[in-house]
Amino acid sequence: MREPVDLRRQRILAAVQARGTARVRDLADELQVSVVTVRRDVEELTREGRLSRGHGVVRSTLPARETVAEAVPAAGDRVAVVVPVRHSYLTETLHGARTVLERAGVRMALHLAPQASGAERPLVERALADGADGLLIAPRWRGRADEEADHEWLAGVGVPTVLMERRPWRGSALHALDSVCSDHWYGAHLAVEHLVGLGHRRIVFATRHDSPTARSLRAAFTRIAGAHPLVERWAWALVAREAGADGPYSADETAELPALMRKTGASAMVLHGDVDALMVVQRLAEEGVRVPQDCSVVAYDDVVAGLASPPLTAVSPPKAEVGHAAAELLLQRLAEAPGSRPGRRVELLPRLMVRGSTGRPAEPLAE
Repeated sequence: MREPVDLRRQRILAAVQARGTARVRDLADELQVSVVTVRRDVEELTREGRLSRGHGVVRSTLPARETVAEAVPAAGDRVAVVVPVRHSYLTETLHGARTVLERAGVRMALHLAPQASGAERPLVERALADGADGLLIAPRWRGRADEEADHEWLAGVGVPTVLMERRPWRGSALHALDSVCSDHWYGAHLAVEHLVGLGHRRIVFATRHDSPTARSLRAAFTRIAGAHPLVERWAWALVAREAGADGPYSADETAELPALMRKTGASAMVLHGDVDALMVVQRLAEEGVRVPQDCSVVAYDDVVAGLASPPLTAVSPPKAEVGHAAAELLLQRLAEAPGSRPGRRVELLPRLMVRGSTGRPAEPLAE
């Protein structure tokens, strides 16, 4: 299904604000749409005063002191930031890191990793060759094999490094590496308690399974729902068939969500992430399932959940705060002798944003 216009424009705005300036052609490549489409979106955002245009270039309208390209000093420490391309969740994280680094007079170089496995390593090596003094990184890690392949080289990059929204498994080569993450178990807990408090007893959890966050959420939902005294029945499924990197999966785990909802008699869903949640809500509407009258929906990520119709109740991880804390931790490491302090694993708590997509349950849908 085609990406909603509001969501695409939000991604364009976030990308330009993260960099200060961007080329129209680069934005089209990242969003996988035509140059004409991006130009049309940019024209609308310019009319709203949110962007300004040049010849093939788009600029942020944020004050100069807030724009990386204009605010970074010409000399001093340099930090490489490596994140996956087309990952809107991490845009706010970049904003948080940028403000801290700018305030400290540290230059930030952003590197966008393609979707291919192992794409981060050459970018990191290039950044180090260019003189990067520190590294903030959020590897894509679609599956455990991808993560394991990065452990040895990432543990030995030789400069202070902080993982953002990534938590290596215990005992791995990266166990002692500094990291700052959202506490996704707590986020899952907030979603379940909200729905149970409204009276829902049967819940479907649908997540991606192609990122560390997705796998953490599945594990959290499984533990929380399985132990909750008021949850009578629950099921987990892929939010979309293409959202699973690992497997094999059972028939229920790859089932169409409206059908799984009817099979379990569920009156509520928790969906990861926002874009998939919007698509599922549209699919429910096509089958005559009303939100929230027939099914309450909680999204997980809260990047664009508030733009849906109805606006989606969402678990909102502290995305900007993760970047802020990761950058502060990296600056501490740059200022002290290597190995002078133990590694740190920082967790920040998500919040629940209650909107119009959740309410008290009606009668469960029959199969």
